[in-house]
Amino acid sequence: MNPQYIVVLAIAIIMGWFAFGVIYNLRRGDALLKWMQDGLPDIGQKTTFRWLGTSVAELVIAHAKKPFRRLETLAVLKPRDVFWMTIAAYFQGRDDIVIFRAQLSTAPPVDLELGDSKTWSGRNALNQVRERKWESKTYHSLQFMAPMGLLDLATTTLDRLALPMQKLSSRYARFSLRRGEPNLELHVPFPDYRTLDAKLYFETLRELARSISERD
Repeated sequence: MNPQYIVVLAIAIIMGWFAFGVIYNLRRGDALLKWMQDGLPDIGQKTTFRWLGTSVAELVIAHAKKPFRRLETLAVLKPRDVFWMTIAAYFQGRDDIVIFRAQLSTAPPVDLELGDSKTWSGRNALNQVRERKWESKTYHSLQFMAPMGLLDLATTTLDRLALPMQKLSSRYARFSLRRGEPNLELHVPFPDYRTLDAKLYFETLRELARSISERD
């Protein structure tokens, strides 16, 4: 076979894959963002938006309603536009996720980290706190960590949040609380925006944030 023909064919395949990946991600991301427009005004009236490349869309509400003070929402899609990165994402357990980073009107009572070590974002978060020598245990098949001496308090806090957490999502790659900023960080799968009501979804997020801010 002519080497020149092989090179042309390879370039055509790479470019075709790139075009398909970009279009797919933009369409999927756009569908999610349009769905969110019905629910985000309940968090705050003014939202800034931008695409960070072809795989991440960012929405920021700088002045949010209580129990929030600020909410950043990231729609993070698999890097489908680059062939080898798509393959790497598969082996890393990387999927399309929504990331919520929030500053709350009242900070949580304790730092804690709950993560799924089978996912890329959960694994990275757990590795970071493991370097701080946090205590750890298994919690409902996920890895749970808290600062030394605070694991019992963190467990009690997480138990109290179990119901609103389950209402928001049945799966978490990462659930993080910090007394510093951001007070709350969630990594969850894309919601089923074809059937789920956006207002209900974001009200459930507000309910979770209110529960975090409550004191026993």
